[in-house]
Amino acid sequence: MSRYRGPRLKVIRRLKNLPGLTGKTSNPGETRIAADQSASRKISQFCVRLEAKQRLRFNYGLTERQLLRYVRIARKTKGSTGQVPLQLLEMRLDNIIFHSGMTSTIPAARQLVNHRHILVNDRIVDVPSYRCKPKDIITVRNRPTSYNGLRSGINESSRGDEIPDHLTFSLLEGNRPKGLVNRIANRESIDLNINELLVVEYYSRKA
Repeated sequence: MSRYRGPRLKVIRRLKNLPGLTGKTSNPGETRIAADQSASRKISQFCVRLEAKQRLRFNYGLTERQLLRYVRIARKTKGSTGQVPLQLLEMRLDNIIFHSGMTSTIPAARQLVNHRHILVNDRIVDVPSYRCKPKDIITVRNRPTSYNGLRSGINESSRGDEIPDHLTFSLLEGNRPKGLVNRIANRESIDLNINELLVVEYYSRKA
């Protein structure tokens, strides 16, 4: 299954708010109607697991194959099988850029990376899935075209309360944004309302 490129509001009406996909939120009235409709019919455990998997996939902008690969990696890694995929996703370069406040969505961050506007430790990286490590420094190339996709009104003081504690954001000379990875992300710093164990259960027959 390819990466979703359709209407984003249609997705969040069904799956509720997804901060990585879009900054827009679903209409409370529509959410209430959807909840009433769900309550009126019996929902199978498969549907519950499917919805959790879809929330994770759409929020991070993954293909089905990519998400399955992360779950398979988690099964071979020490630690919680549910939390390891989330940690791997949080340490992706496109997600680090998004959480550092340089872009308003993960798709916008992915576009910056694909167009070779992002530096990791002063080297160009054009792979959005690049796995960042502690002490990595992420900056934007010092040229005018590299600033086109950046979030408007980037301000160091206004971003302080929004940035997860495993990252640090600052501004270099000329308001050039800089992100620093302090450590591996933990579950508490992940701003997504999801039961990750449901995702693992969904893939239990595939992984």
